[in-house]
Amino acid sequence: MHITLIVIYVIVCLSLIATVLLQSGKSAGLSGSIAGGGQALFGKKKGLDALLGKISTVLAITFMILATILTILAS
Repeated sequence: MHITLIVIYVIVCLSLIATVLLQSGKSAGLSGSIAGGGQALFGKKKGLDALLGKISTVLAITFMILATILTILAS
């Protein structure tokens, strides 16, 4: 059971890293204001960013729960 939880934990870790890296960055500063106007004009895929945000939230919660369980089992 302990090995199964570790394998699931590693899969969740890698998935969390992938979803965070796939999200588009939030532009800030002068370049963000210039690019933000262009994105509003041409449109941007908001649906994918929202989906990746929800997936990363679920994976982060799963990561914390599994880390707590593995810590309890290790002691």
